[in-house]
Amino acid sequence: MEAVITVFALLFLLFVALGAYATVKAVGAAKRGVDRGIAQARRTVEDHTLRAKSFAQPGPAGEIAQLRLTLRTSMRATQDTLYAGAAEDESLKESLGLFERLSTHGRELDADLKRLEAEPDRAALAARLPELRRRTERITTSADSLRWAARDRARRFSDDDLDVLGAQIDVEAGALRHWTHTEPATAAPPPWPDAPATGDAPAARPQTWQDAGAPRPAGKPADPAIGPPAPRPVHPWQKKPRPESTT
Repeated sequence: MEAVITVFALLFLLFVALGAYATVKAVGAAKRGVDRGIAQARRTVEDHTLRAKSFAQPGPAGEIAQLRLTLRTSMRATQDTLYAGAAEDESLKESLGLFERLSTHGRELDADLKRLEAEPDRAALAARLPELRRRTERITTSADSLRWAARDRARRFSDDDLDVLGAQIDVEAGALRHWTHTEPATAAPPPWPDAPATGDAPAARPQTWQDAGAPRPAGKPADPAIGPPAPRPVHPWQKKPRPESTT
């Protein structure tokens, strides 16, 4: 009895532990989802704010906002492309490592640009703009190069797979239409010259050398038609024999 109670107690504790673990995982997943939503909303607000500043503020302040917007857009697009492609292509992991190193420089530049947005000295800000443009261009050019290379690689694999698939479909379509692949009909042999009649058909009268192309003499009547033979004449001495007497 004690063993049964012990088993039930252990099962109860196991179920409680599993429930607590599932609850913690669910809460953690929900918290991560909320954090991602908040971060996404914050990025969206910042992007719209930078876009508005780039149009509304003339001079160096507006250009600083435009540089930040260009940098953030390029880095985010490259990050999404590489992480999505690395899930299917292992060779992109090295590209991800390079992008992480590039992201370090990108975050440093974004922080510098953000601090300079509130710079009251417009002259000093204008003096630093050429160097900020060069840094932004170098980072975005590298990010764009990685992004387009990953896209070209994915499109190349897709084209190769489509070519192979098309060839297989052509083979399968030909197999489904198997009735169209018949051998050409054998040509009929050329006819031979007229053969002599066989079987029950009457044989034709042979043509002699006199009949072959010989003109008929003038005034000569045509050959009379062959009729039935006339009865033979009976002479007086040809009498029927009498039957012999039986008496």
